[in-house]
Amino acid sequence: MGIPRKIFLAAGIILALSACGNQKGQKLDDVLPPSGVGPKIRGWNGGTPVTPGGNVGPKLIKVTPREDISWTDSDNPDAGIPELENLMAAPKKGPWEESETIARQIAALEGKPILIWFTDSARSPMCKVLSKELFGTPEFGKWAKQHLVRLRVNSNISVDDSDISLDEKITRQSELKTYVKRLKKRYKILGTPSVLMLNPSGEVIARYRGYKRGEADYYWGLIKQGEASSSHAYKSWRQGLESKGYREWKGHRGKKVFAKLVNYSKGSLVLIEPGGSRYKTTEAKLSSKDKKWIAEQKAMRGIE
Repeated sequence: MGIPRKIFLAAGIILALSACGNQKGQKLDDVLPPSGVGPKIRGWNGGTPVTPGGNVGPKLIKVTPREDISWTDSDNPDAGIPELENLMAAPKKGPWEESETIARQIAALEGKPILIWFTDSARSPMCKVLSKELFGTPEFGKWAKQHLVRLRVNSNISVDDSDISLDEKITRQSELKTYVKRLKKRYKILGTPSVLMLNPSGEVIARYRGYKRGEADYYWGLIKQGEASSSHAYKSWRQGLESKGYREWKGHRGKKVFAKLVNYSKGSLVLIEPGGSRYKTTEAKLSSKDKKWIAEQKAMRGIE
């Protein structure tokens, strides 16, 4: 009677493994792990051991992954990145800002909510009344300067600049109309006057529609209530952003922006604000404090 084929094969495998183990001075248990367990990992015989924690360098700033970066203009992601120093050099024309970008920049820096006034100075009687009874008064102006960032969006668009040509005026007027239309669509504005309050992160926290004569004190009370609510939440919001790498940058002319470095190459920087607006600049156009911070970051990364 012959030996069954299965028994013969099993015995052959065991003998082969035993021989292999004996050639290398290993036991069978070192070659065949227990059932359901992978092969044993051999120890490292070379290199220099590292003391636990000895290879931990200074804490580096967190850089936003490219896929998480928001573009300045969501409707035109291929548009060029504006120069930061141009924004920083922009003069303030009055108590009411005219650019949402600048208003949000100031709000992030100073921790103040944004009061957006959608008005039509030519065709809305109640807009004129609201201005006369509240927004245009010295008392409100003094309080608002300390507590708010004011942004006025006027549907009555005119370009009065003697230094530009007629074609340039037409182009500028068209750009302003598009800007106003885009903001009205974004904030769902159906009529004027409409007033919104945004916290520094850009979230709408209050909405005031219309206005009635003689209600200035009541209207102002609502605005004060919204401002108090926003100010209470700002501190934790700012701390959260700083933990993610946002910091205050200052241009050589003293203007500031609260943003995060997302790209650096040979002295050129790209910064992104909490609202998603991006700007480019160079080290030479930043303050000495910012240059020192960049030098420290480069040293941490071994960048010359």
